[in-house]
Amino acid sequence: MDKRSLNALLLMTLVFIVFMWLTPKEQPQQNDAQNPDVTTETPVSTTIDALSPTERDWLVQNITANGTMQLGADSLRSYTLNQNGMNLTLRGDSISGTVTVSGRDIAWADIVAGDTSKMTIAEQRKAIAMVREASAALGKYGRFAHFLSGTPQAVKLENDVLALELNSKSGSITKATLKKYFTEYNADETKKEKRNVVMFEGDKNSFNFKLPLPQPVETAELYFTPEQINDSTVRMVLKFADDAYWGIEYTLPKGDSYVVRMKVVQQNMAALVQSNNRNLGFSWTQDLHRQEQGRMFEERNSGLYYKFAGGSVENLNENKNDKEERQAKIKWIGFKNQFFSTVMVADRAFNTADFSSDVLQGSDYLKSFQAEAVSNDYDWNSTNPANFSLFIGPNLYPLLSHLDKEIQTDEDLKLTKLIPLGWSLFRWINTGVVIPVFTFLGKFISNYGIIILLLTLFIKLILFPLTYKSYRSQAVMRVLAPEIKAINDKYPGTENAMTRQQKTMQLYSSAGANPMSGCLPMLLQMPVLIAMFAFFPSCIELRGESFLWAHDLSAPDAIISWSGNIPLVTKYFGNHISLFCLLMTATNIIYTYLNTQNQANTMPGMKWMMYLMPIMFMVFFNNYAAGLSYYYFLSLLITIVQTYSFRFFINEDKVRAKMKENAKKPKKKSGFMARLEEMQRQQQAMLREQQKQQGRRR
Repeated sequence: MDKRSLNALLLMTLVFIVFMWLTPKEQPQQNDAQNPDVTTETPVSTTIDALSPTERDWLVQNITANGTMQLGADSLRSYTLNQNGMNLTLRGDSISGTVTVSGRDIAWADIVAGDTSKMTIAEQRKAIAMVREASAALGKYGRFAHFLSGTPQAVKLENDVLALELNSKSGSITKATLKKYFTEYNADETKKEKRNVVMFEGDKNSFNFKLPLPQPVETAELYFTPEQINDSTVRMVLKFADDAYWGIEYTLPKGDSYVVRMKVVQQNMAALVQSNNRNLGFSWTQDLHRQEQGRMFEERNSGLYYKFAGGSVENLNENKNDKEERQAKIKWIGFKNQFFSTVMVADRAFNTADFSSDVLQGSDYLKSFQAEAVSNDYDWNSTNPANFSLFIGPNLYPLLSHLDKEIQTDEDLKLTKLIPLGWSLFRWINTGVVIPVFTFLGKFISNYGIIILLLTLFIKLILFPLTYKSYRSQAVMRVLAPEIKAINDKYPGTENAMTRQQKTMQLYSSAGANPMSGCLPMLLQMPVLIAMFAFFPSCIELRGESFLWAHDLSAPDAIISWSGNIPLVTKYFGNHISLFCLLMTATNIIYTYLNTQNQANTMPGMKWMMYLMPIMFMVFFNNYAAGLSYYYFLSLLITIVQTYSFRFFINEDKVRAKMKENAKKPKKKSGFMARLEEMQRQQQAMLREQQKQQGRRR
């Protein structure tokens, strides 16, 4: 080793020795399990905590405002406040009493003095923190601060059709189950268990009253005490004293009632709260749970509805996020699913209300609804200042139409507007004809496939005169077809258009034919077809009912399905093929063929359009309810049978002979024909005038 290397080694050794000498030695640590006397807790600050003068003034004010007053022998008032481990008495300007910390009562004088011989510093600091929290709660909630803590308790109410679960935390209904209906939606497709429809549960639904105090208190934050009045009634109560309380009373009648009566009850509250505020607030939020297999139609038919007092029913946009602010009296607020609804009806209408609806993208929930309403006639002196009726049930037309009597209101609630049955004319057809017949048949027949068949026959029977007249008109036009062709051949070209049209109308007039007589009966049948289009997707009676291969007549009857998302195809056609829709399409093509054969002088360009329409209908109806496609299939099939039958009953030779007889009789022009000929004369005069002007220019 050379000298330079040796010097470097010695220098490194010297630096290491100096470093070890300067570094302080750490105390050896032992495992807590081996030495239990050693604690690993963070050491507590040795500083004694204390209330500031402002905090003490607030405490004095809160004890005076919320404590129990007693008059002493010296006529000096004292106030005692016992709340959440804090038992303090204010006499004059002096505070005495105890604060319970970790199960031990510590005198208030020792806490203020910070006497560590009577308690630890940690206990003293915790006691001061408890007093601060209690004083802040009293400042906001007043006497209601006593109910900010507690143990949640569940209470159940149940009848033949509805099961409710109430919770003492918030004192509201936290779960509602329909016992006679089962959900068609299953997030886990591997599980096929049958589950009842749960309208809402847990934190996905919240009923909250905002009590009219100087600082409004929300009942959702309070712990109530359940009181079972009887088998049908439960009272959620905040008990201030033996003779003073505030609560909500729920009554669910026995039997098959879907209406829960809610009563706000109170006793001797005016003296306790000393509030002149009369604005009772009500807030309601709910995430709408999926119940059906097909999300598209369930989402499209779900929305937030409300009714103006003495007025109409309105709703937020069902296809996108929407909100409304209504400075008007609102009678009821409804959160509507495709086949089920929850509706809050106020005995005395809300004075104002704000609504919002947001579309949710998750798979289990459809939309998030929120309603904020205010009633400004609350009376703290009344024992029953507010009443409500809560409907939780199916959108069944006969049920909704009779709820006015059960709720006992003089106003027409128009709850049937929750069922989308089309515009005025189509709704009248559904409510006046279709639903009564459908309901009547349902009393005697359990198979809804048979009921739809009978309903179709009934509708076809009513429309038979119009159908017969339409076919007879087509027969007349077929008889005239050769003569119309002769006129077209004799007067060809655009220059003879007016003459050709005039001769054709003269032929119609002499034969007693009306070219519109075939179209008008068909147009008169259109409202029925459109009404049925609105009826079947809204008919809850079809929900879960099977027929032939269709497991649910209110949903598509898919016979072939595939996974994956094909752009445009999935959006409009879906990811399945419905058999009833295929049958309807095939029948529609056959009917189109027969119809083109029956019509005279069909334009060549129109034929392929007529055959294209059934294909477009197939794309459109593939996602619709199987019951609707089944109805249209039956209707078209019966129409085809009628078409063949009419050929035997309507003899074209007899029609031709009768037309010849009509031609011999003197004709009185109808108003329509007279107006048509007048229009033709005017057009012909205008054409001649245009030709003259063109000749002058040349």
